[in-house]
Amino acid sequence: MRLRGVSLFIVAISITGFLLRGAAQTNPSFHPSIPRAWDEDALKTMDLPVVGVQSHTRLTPEEYYRLPVLPIPKSYPVYDPDHEPPGYLESIRREGQKFIDVDSAAFASEDEWVRWGESLVGAAIPVGGNPTILADVHDRDWYARTGPPVSRDGVLPVYRYVVGRDGQVTIRPASCVGCHVRILPDGQIVVGAQGNYPGDRARGFRLMRDAQGGGTFTANQLTNAFQSTSVPWQRPDPADPVRRMTATELADAEMAVPPGIVTRFGTSHLFPPKLPDLIGVKDRKYLDATGLVQHRSIGDLMRYMALAEGMEEGDRYDAFGPFGRIPPARYSDEQLYAMALYIYSLKPPENPNRPAEASRRGEGIFRREGCTTCHTPPLYTNNKLTPAAGFSIPPDHLTRFEILRTSVHTDPRLALNTRKGTGYYRVPSLKGVWYRGPFEHNGSVATLEDWFDPARLRDDYVPTGFKGVGVTTRAVRGHEFGLRLTVAEKAALIAFLRTL
Repeated sequence: MRLRGVSLFIVAISITGFLLRGAAQTNPSFHPSIPRAWDEDALKTMDLPVVGVQSHTRLTPEEYYRLPVLPIPKSYPVYDPDHEPPGYLESIRREGQKFIDVDSAAFASEDEWVRWGESLVGAAIPVGGNPTILADVHDRDWYARTGPPVSRDGVLPVYRYVVGRDGQVTIRPASCVGCHVRILPDGQIVVGAQGNYPGDRARGFRLMRDAQGGGTFTANQLTNAFQSTSVPWQRPDPADPVRRMTATELADAEMAVPPGIVTRFGTSHLFPPKLPDLIGVKDRKYLDATGLVQHRSIGDLMRYMALAEGMEEGDRYDAFGPFGRIPPARYSDEQLYAMALYIYSLKPPENPNRPAEASRRGEGIFRREGCTTCHTPPLYTNNKLTPAAGFSIPPDHLTRFEILRTSVHTDPRLALNTRKGTGYYRVPSLKGVWYRGPFEHNGSVATLEDWFDPARLRDDYVPTGFKGVGVTTRAVRGHEFGLRLTVAEKAALIAFLRTL
């Protein structure tokens, strides 16, 4: 059985041109000691306190390990209508339902673990909801309304086709790749990068279509949209406006969210966060824009991945929760370890922006203006937390966490008014900003030029990234560093940043 499932998956990937990045040749005598993912002591100390609650608890180890291990179905790439081979879906249907079987005990090298993790982060998730249906990816109106990027081969890497028990082909989200994959303007796929798939728009499109027929998806979405983002210990609940939305209003709110931003469980439809870049995450000490989860070891990343795949829906906050339905199955510790190893191995795409005279001037400006205080080379982050505007740092936090006491005064709502709220934002790394965007934790601006435009501080500013449903103009406040530079200095600074 050795690597049988991996081989099947890699073959399916390579025939579509979906080339995952990052697996490297590694130690051929690798014998890992795999951490216990759902370790009770680690879970108790992993999270920062959530604003407004005394107790934040996860599923118990007994509850977690009682769940069966997730079966990994054999899956197939999803093409846009212009690139799907003739008879493709019928050929998949004839394959029938199959599952990937891997014997990790037979692995003799780290490279085999990394390659297994590579296959798992792009595998179809066989459980949970999916707003996009097979008809959508064959509907040109869906592409026109939602704007999903596709690879140079016409592949939508965020989805996979699977064959069900009844022999029918269905579409499923890819695992980590469902959010953390970026298609560059030249059609190159970059796994782990800040995603640029319009997930909220895809959900809004399905909601609009389904609402016309009064389908069950509409009723479920109206309920789930509030429950998944409710903060009931705050009065009023910040999610109350979502509870009062009609199907059309919720669809409009979701259609207003541009690519690179996603309303994930525990955040908000009104101010959703941008997607993070996982490339280089091995060197980061805090996970989530609000630094909710400490990253002290590969075990913490394993736990975080399990949470992101649905286990956080069992969280409890004082007397409140859970707020969702936990998945009926889990990844094994071995699977999570392989996925974490692969994520640690990810490399950025080749940077076309080479150092030159302008960027060297920009580096001097970067240092002169004190940017290195927060964005310290070589990681271009100091790996600290900065308090959100209006948050008072509890004295004991200064001894427990790495905190920069100065606030940069960006929109505090994600840090104060969601279930991800810690009162802080982590200082982001500037590495890879040349291929990322939109910027700011809410993705309010599309480009670096927009970020250094002082006009964004005005109430009549038109955000070039996320605006918000029904919003025409609003200020994008905070982080005023660099706004008073001359035009030439800004151009040089941006030229430097794009070399990182």
